[in-house]
Amino acid sequence: MMNRRSFLSTLGAAAAAGAVLPEIARAGVAGAARKVGPIGLQLYTVRDAMQKDVAGTLARVGAIGYKEVEFAGYFNHPATHIREYLGKAGLTSPSVHVPIDTMRTALPQAIADAKVIGHEWITMPWLAPEQRPTTADGWKTLAAEIGKHAAAVHAAGLKFAYHNHDFEITPVGGVVPLEVLLSSTDPAHVDFEMDVYWVTKAGSDPLAWFAKHPGRFRMLHIKDASPAPARDMRPVGQGTINWRAVLADRPKAGTRHIFVEHDSAAEWGQGDAFKSVAASYKYLSTLAV
Repeated sequence: MMNRRSFLSTLGAAAAAGAVLPEIARAGVAGAARKVGPIGLQLYTVRDAMQKDVAGTLARVGAIGYKEVEFAGYFNHPATHIREYLGKAGLTSPSVHVPIDTMRTALPQAIADAKVIGHEWITMPWLAPEQRPTTADGWKTLAAEIGKHAAAVHAAGLKFAYHNHDFEITPVGGVVPLEVLLSSTDPAHVDFEMDVYWVTKAGSDPLAWFAKHPGRFRMLHIKDASPAPARDMRPVGQGTINWRAVLADRPKAGTRHIFVEHDSAAEWGQGDAFKSVAASYKYLSTLAV
């Protein structure tokens, strides 16, 4: 089984605002509790199945009830085929994760593929330990680089987002890296995809980030956490995160899409990936906020 670092290394080698969805906007109206929707899945969760059968995996995801997916690699399938598989599975794909190395060396191809498939966002998903700045000035330099990539993506008619983990919330040189990225990038060009689990894992409060930077978090990754201090990953609804509060705050956050994710259900002793995926969907499909 591939971990995120080796997966993204392989992927790298291989290759702001819009209107809030009506379902999301209405969820914030007093007295108008609504079901969450549409519910998306980050396909990194089922990467082992994707390696074996992309079309079949997408069909299985659609059959569970998911309406949207976010890609983390195309597994050597051309963009035209990916678009066809999505159509047959009844899915759309608003976003794709593109590693920073690919952005540095092959961004035009990533943009071209995104346009064929129908992605709206190109999202930077992860920084390997050796890619993470170790000073405040280093994070400011990275923010400037992100701005350049985002400008190129916007010039091509697409949107750019940055996805966080917990290390962006751990202070470096007296600053919080995620705060540097938020405050040092143009809101018209750089959106953010908050991973609610990793914010929680770091001991921070997602709602506080929404309040401080309203409208910046256009997408959310959602997986649950066991009680502190371990905060192990869990399927959504099987942990301690207050999802009703988080998802009710989507209008403030500016969120248009939510993606269920579980980095490795088997590793955490929670069965196979599809068991986790189905459990998260079942919970979210009955949740009203």
